[in-house]
Amino acid sequence: MPFYFAREAPKLWRKICAETSTEISLLAGNWKFVLAGLICQYLHGLAAHGVHYLHRPGPTLQDAGFFLLPELGRDKTYMSETLFAVIFFSFISWTFHPFVFQSKKIYTVLIWCRVFAYLAVSQFLRIITFYATQLPGPNYHCREGSELARLPPPKSALEVLLINFPRGAMYGCGDLIFSSHMIFTLVFVRSFQKYGTRRCIKQFAWLVAVIQSLLIIASHKHYTVDVVVAWYTVNLVVFFVDQKLPELPDRSLGSTSPPLLPTSTKDRDSKNREELDKFRNGKSSDIIT
Repeated sequence: MPFYFAREAPKLWRKICAETSTEISLLAGNWKFVLAGLICQYLHGLAAHGVHYLHRPGPTLQDAGFFLLPELGRDKTYMSETLFAVIFFSFISWTFHPFVFQSKKIYTVLIWCRVFAYLAVSQFLRIITFYATQLPGPNYHCREGSELARLPPPKSALEVLLINFPRGAMYGCGDLIFSSHMIFTLVFVRSFQKYGTRRCIKQFAWLVAVIQSLLIIASHKHYTVDVVVAWYTVNLVVFFVDQKLPELPDRSLGSTSPPLLPTSTKDRDSKNREELDKFRNGKSSDIIT
């Protein structure tokens, strides 16, 4: 076993270098989309922090989900956050799998350009919605009597622009309809549904999304309507964005069980050289977002 890894490690390193070169070429042509996506994430965070200044705590609204699901309580609110962290980092890891696996279907840069487009449109609709109507937050720190339920007026513009990260992100109030956690969860699951290769993992991902929805409601972090609206809004956003943007190129090699390490160095290197030559010769129009 040690001999096998010692022999295959240089091959894996060469593959990572070749893939990095390919992705850098793609990033050079699509950096504006990536940067715009990151800026949209900041603006969304800024808007969510801003609405906290408008939040007015009040009695928790009557909610079917609160009635049907047992309340987890303050000591178990970490469950939904833990599951969300698993979803978040699992998806990020999957988008970088072309650097390691021989069989691959996506380009990392291009899949993130598409994901940022989904997120930006969904979050724009979310900002409009939670600024249109501020509901009393059902979360424990947003209820009457909590010191975190209302924010004092900002002392400077810098206080607003820094969005009090990460405390502001963890203890926000007022940004309810619709759930940001479900936006990320559904965008990630929909993206994997379309560009992933393992059917069983796709089915499991949808199951995890349902469990995440139930945990959010049971934790009283959102009303049921926040989660329900997220389910149909995000799916519609993904559908219409896909109608407007060109299809991403399919890099699939036809293999159904991708090995961790490449089995054919010659085939692997020749394909990456072909891709890189295509970019250098100005023929990258086939793979732009």
